[in-house]
Amino acid sequence: MKIGIVGLPNVGKSTLFNAITNAGAQSANYAFCTIEPNVGIVDVPDRRLQALAEMYHPKKVTPATIEFVDIAGLVKGASRGEGLGNKFLSHIREVDAIVHVVRCFDDDNVIHVETTVDPRRDAEIINLELVFADMEMVERRIDRVKKALKGDKGFQAELNLLERVYAALCDGTPARALEYDEAEEKLLRNVALLTVKPVIYAANMDEKTFAAGIDNSPYYRTVQELAAAEGAQVLPICAALEEEISSLDEEEKQIFLKDIGLEASGLDRMVTACYTLLGLISYLTAGEDEVRAWTITRGTKAPGAAGKIHSDFERGFIRAETVAFDDLMQSGGMAGAREKGLVRSEGKEYVVQDGDVILFRFNV
Repeated sequence: MKIGIVGLPNVGKSTLFNAITNAGAQSANYAFCTIEPNVGIVDVPDRRLQALAEMYHPKKVTPATIEFVDIAGLVKGASRGEGLGNKFLSHIREVDAIVHVVRCFDDDNVIHVETTVDPRRDAEIINLELVFADMEMVERRIDRVKKALKGDKGFQAELNLLERVYAALCDGTPARALEYDEAEEKLLRNVALLTVKPVIYAANMDEKTFAAGIDNSPYYRTVQELAAAEGAQVLPICAALEEEISSLDEEEKQIFLKDIGLEASGLDRMVTACYTLLGLISYLTAGEDEVRAWTITRGTKAPGAAGKIHSDFERGFIRAETVAFDDLMQSGGMAGAREKGLVRSEGKEYVVQDGDVILFRFNV
């Protein structure tokens, strides 16, 4: 799964990306510093892995991961090709969800492409460019479907859906704000709309504003209001501070976070929020060789989860010996959990839950 980091030039996207990935992406005080997207693979924070490692003492520990893509700054007119807009929009089409970075700090030393800081205007510039790009795509799709409809009336449902989406886009409403039934969701997956992708707003503040209390920031409150109108999530973050934190080792990081009154870094919260935004969960496997978190979509049944390990596991699935993580911890291990009757034998229809510790039985 890929998360695209988007926003206007110079709002802190590459600084945030560097903090998330430690990838050393170029970050400078001018527009279009990033042209080709930077890509980084990030571990999903999961304290359960450490607890299992202490119990099993495995040879290795493998966390779940998620991919972040640092996409160049969009500008007004991007949907018409301004500022390499067509190229950058194509990069956004390839991601599964969006982190929309909005500048929420004043600094005369950091150039703003619109000359002044205005989170609502800045967010609307990006959102409207995505809407305009989708309008153009839906228009072309409607034309094709109308032609196909002359020979096959089965295209009527798709035409009705596209016209409903187009009307919303014309009002400036993103496609994700509409409600769809299962059949419509399936049709939309073939359209590759930008505005249907789920979004998290990252309100990027400076250290001074962050330290003074985020609720005192009128910029942050503005981002909260516009996100609430879309039903989107907002994460307050200080990209510059997070970049500093990311350079510390784990022990120093925990001491630093404790000193500033935080349990988790903003980056850990962002990665976890993105994981949830995509409807992803982790089940766990544990043994002497490896403790590992496996990523699946919420609602996945046991054979599908087994297939994440190897296709043979899914093809020859017999059962899944399953125990909840908390039950395993409280029982002191798998043997104790079995004695208490907490290890369940689940079949093909079992829907795997987040934090299930599973041993798959299969035969091929």
